[in-house]
Amino acid sequence: MPEWLLERGIGESRAARLADGAIVESRILLDGIVRTGTRLAARLKSVGPPAVAEAASQEYLLPKGADRVLEGAELVIAVTREAIPGAEPWKRPRAVVISEEPGAPDPIDAELVSLPASTDRLGEAGWWDVIEEARSGIVRFAGGELRISPTAAMTLIDVDGHLPPQELAVAGAREAARAILRLDIGGSIGIDLPTSGSKAARQAAAAAIDELLPQPFERTAVNGFGFVQVVRPRLRASLVELAHDRGAFEARALLRCLAFDRPGGKRIIAHPAVVRVLEQNRDWLDELARQVGGPVELRADAALPISGGYAESL
Repeated sequence: MPEWLLERGIGESRAARLADGAIVESRILLDGIVRTGTRLAARLKSVGPPAVAEAASQEYLLPKGADRVLEGAELVIAVTREAIPGAEPWKRPRAVVISEEPGAPDPIDAELVSLPASTDRLGEAGWWDVIEEARSGIVRFAGGELRISPTAAMTLIDVDGHLPPQELAVAGAREAARAILRLDIGGSIGIDLPTSGSKAARQAAAAAIDELLPQPFERTAVNGFGFVQVVRPRLRASLVELAHDRGAFEARALLRCLAFDRPGGKRIIAHPAVVRVLEQNRDWLDELARQVGGPVELRADAALPISGGYAESL
């Protein structure tokens, strides 16, 4: 049986790699986002810098350029990074020019989990804990916690706790590496460990990162102030970044909850930001109606927290 489970939901697919029954790595794949590894027929829109190609009305940055290709010419590109949430133009998806034919990316070698279902296999493995870590940015562990903050430059992970500094540095580095995989964090990552005067503790913290993070990645040494930088391939938005679009993130999470509810029509009661997203995505509600076998209504309640949506039977 594959290590990965793939659950196709409404508005997104969810993939998780399990070890000993717990989630150690996860991904959220939004519908409508062209996947990393997809090969597309495109047109060179600009030779740059930066070079830009266009495929199906979507612009792709070409950081490596497009040598000997004239502006307006047709070419084939392979997506190397999916679109990142945010309005900044540099968060457009990235690609490279290739000589292959257009085609789909290699699929995840995963067991497909069908919805609706009576048993929540991802939930039993800790999916809802992962979602809470993504929305709060807080990861707790014995003796301390991580606070994860995406910034324009990098994702910052601050380690704090009540363990002695040398112990906390090693434990924090270990938990940060695990959180990076669990929350699908790529790109430039700064980990702020407790300051430790012990060179051995700094080396042990670095070794913990090396042991738990699979290649490819690069890192600096842990400096005297406890800071270490890790750089991993950034293939898509992390779960933490996706959670910053709170209305859409919570709307999709709520739809996942309802996939395990009893059949029949539903009235969804949720924060206005969540209801607004659902109203803008009527196809999501149509799919939910097919899942539950009945009509779906919406009611906004501003008194509810944004993650506090629920459904009543009609």
